[in-house]
Amino acid sequence: MKLSLISALIGSLSISCHTFAATNELEHITTTASRTEVLADPLPVVVSSISKQQLSLIAPTHIQQALKQVAGANLQHGNGQEYLPALRSPVLSGAGACSGILTAEDGIPLRAAGFCNINELFEAHTEMAERIEVLKGPGSALYGSNAVHGVINVITPDTTYDHTTLGLDYGSFGYSRYKLGQGHDFGKQGLGINVSITRDTGYRDDEGVDQEKVTMRHRYDADNFTLNSGLTYTHLDQQTAGYIEGFESYKDEDIAQSNPNPDAFRKAQSMRVWSKLNWTKDDNNSFTLTPYLRDQSMTFFKHFLPGTPLEENAQQGVGIQSMWQHQFANASTLTVGFDGELTDADFLQYQDKPTEGSAFLVATVPQGKHYDYQVTSRLLAPFINLDWQYDELLVTVGGRYEHMRYDYTNHMLAGRTKEDGTPCGMGGCRYSRPESGINSFANFSPKLGISYQFTNNHFIYANASEGFRAPQAAELYQLQREQSVAELKSEIAKNLEFGFKGQQAQLHYVISAYAMNKENTIFRDSDFFYVNDGQTQHRGIELELAYAITPTISMQLAATHAKHTYSYDQLLGEVNINGNEVDTAPRNIANLQLLWQANDMTRVALELYNTSGYFTDPENLHRYEGHSLVNLTAAWQLTPTFAVTLRVNNLADEHYAERADYTSFNGDRYFPGRPRNAMLSARYQF
Repeated sequence: MKLSLISALIGSLSISCHTFAATNELEHITTTASRTEVLADPLPVVVSSISKQQLSLIAPTHIQQALKQVAGANLQHGNGQEYLPALRSPVLSGAGACSGILTAEDGIPLRAAGFCNINELFEAHTEMAERIEVLKGPGSALYGSNAVHGVINVITPDTTYDHTTLGLDYGSFGYSRYKLGQGHDFGKQGLGINVSITRDTGYRDDEGVDQEKVTMRHRYDADNFTLNSGLTYTHLDQQTAGYIEGFESYKDEDIAQSNPNPDAFRKAQSMRVWSKLNWTKDDNNSFTLTPYLRDQSMTFFKHFLPGTPLEENAQQGVGIQSMWQHQFANASTLTVGFDGELTDADFLQYQDKPTEGSAFLVATVPQGKHYDYQVTSRLLAPFINLDWQYDELLVTVGGRYEHMRYDYTNHMLAGRTKEDGTPCGMGGCRYSRPESGINSFANFSPKLGISYQFTNNHFIYANASEGFRAPQAAELYQLQREQSVAELKSEIAKNLEFGFKGQQAQLHYVISAYAMNKENTIFRDSDFFYVNDGQTQHRGIELELAYAITPTISMQLAATHAKHTYSYDQLLGEVNINGNEVDTAPRNIANLQLLWQANDMTRVALELYNTSGYFTDPENLHRYEGHSLVNLTAAWQLTPTFAVTLRVNNLADEHYAERADYTSFNGDRYFPGRPRNAMLSARYQF
């Protein structure tokens, strides 16, 4: 069987309602692991995929609704389009959390390395995606900084062939979404566009989302090369509802619907433009070149900070991805490539009004500008990978070297003074600005994987890999208290993994076990210094199954058992957290779907989702009880071109929290989940 570079098994979630009994016809493809479209053969990495059919059935209003069908993924929905991510990890939040997972659209990272936003997936056009692929763990030499726990890649459809799509989603609490797709094939060329417009007045007081997204594609085909180009533009205008406070306050409907931060908002826009040139020299050599540019900006009201300052950030940049592949006579493949980026970013945080609250906060959080700086970054990253094939054995070995350089210019007075240079009372101002300067980071990440086909359609695999992330610009230059320089190193993750993958009759399975140790994790210590002395351990088992019970009834399961613990000494209050479970890290998560193809026109899906309880503080003194949800979907294909779908979410009207948290200042706090809600969708396609 011919195996290609890090093709991977797309998880069990790719069976559509029309192929329940035909698992032998399932030929999964992936582009995330290799940057080329290949069969997702069972190699020593795992790529789970959410197919176009599944996305159509879910019609997610938030990407969390789709990714919960991937074992190991656990996005916690905040409010509006916000979220906190997890992939083979605890939910990443707070200092040092950003950039633990690389997010991309069509293989291009949504944000430049070093300038992440933890909510950045709202800049991908998931509403009209072809599929969503999730590469788990730091298993591929094609990805460097930020791909510590893996990659989430949104694949947009090729709209350059003749088609027209019209869609309408109408739901509870003022939700509506309009979709338009149009494409034309001109022979060797094609042009297409997808547009989605979302309006959501929300369940809670003074919340709402206005969002527009556009993707455009162009295709040109020649004898030995193809040129595909794309553009994505997104705009978000969100009125944000913040945390509600009080132990289990999400169980009180009046409190759950309230909004203690009616002035909070987020306004963001982004644009990415790219062209991908594929040139095939001969049967054994191919070359891929992808230049791209980004332009992003966001204004964000920091309602969770004292003084509620306003943040304005922007980044513009260009990048290139390049790759040469050589196929040897024995089906082995050598891949050599180079990635590079140049980015210019601006950051401003200021406060219009005097701080309210305690005397200490009033004295230490000044009105006026807190930070005002510019950073120019340069990223250079060569990589190499060899797939060596010998009979049923495949050995993959590779590595990636990455050099990141930041040129930082401070536009204010350095130090922890007010904007005009006067000192704050009670020991000094909260915010500290370092002197202008240069920081650089260099990392090499090796990869080794082995896969053996021990019988037809059944594989055992193992891999050892290392991931890293360079410190983000925010961690280096947004300092607090007495810290004047952040002496940070790159965060390192060492990962071991093994598992079984395969297909037996109507059963399609992926079983994975992993052990990851992270070093130099970045956090704020008790002095509010950015440091990276932290260490954590991550152990987990994942199971993804698809089973055609009968020709018309199917089940799909994505389940995870994991334990994430602190493995370093740090006193919080009087508690040493060494050995404690990392906060917001449920041990067990499961998503079970039962699908019934009632007849040629009707299909029904029942979804059962459970997340176990978890600690909400590093001291492991406070806890959320977990929750179980039931969702029901029915779809009718009324004509070959017209379909209607009805979804009822939270069918049992469960009181639950999308996210639970605890702080010493506010106590227990939550983002409440929505009560029972429904959405009716209609789609016309020809």
